[in-house]
Amino acid sequence: MFSFRKASHSDLSSIVGLLADDPLGRSREIVSDPVDPCYEQAFAAIEMDENQLLAVAVDDGDRVVGCLQLSFIPGLSRAGMWRGQIESVRIAANQRGSGLGSQFIEWAVQQAAERRCKLVQLTSDKARPDAIRFYEKLGFTASHEGLKRSL
Repeated sequence: MFSFRKASHSDLSSIVGLLADDPLGRSREIVSDPVDPCYEQAFAAIEMDENQLLAVAVDDGDRVVGCLQLSFIPGLSRAGMWRGQIESVRIAANQRGSGLGSQFIEWAVQQAAERRCKLVQLTSDKARPDAIRFYEKLGFTASHEGLKRSL
């Protein structure tokens, strides 16, 4: 049994650990004790922004077994439509394949709907073909080409 909630500061170390627990994350995240200040600063900024929801999935023992960030984005196009942007989705290695990821994404979609978003979008690195197949099974379609530019 899993539950989903807004992340608290005490979850931060677990979230960073999840973000680093895959081949891509290992090369770009900083796992340290105490948590690196860059994550402290990011957490504080997310906490202060009412259009950001950093969420965790927890098991029966209140252990963090998943995380994601949901951004609520206002826009002018499509008659002022709001969008939900899902990012930084991670599920603990020992929970992958359990159905937790599907439940967590559906929970995030519901959060977006409750905030009157009319569209939910996400990106997944092309180096993660299994993740892309997972999102497609949940009804997401590759309707656009996503482009990024590092600064």
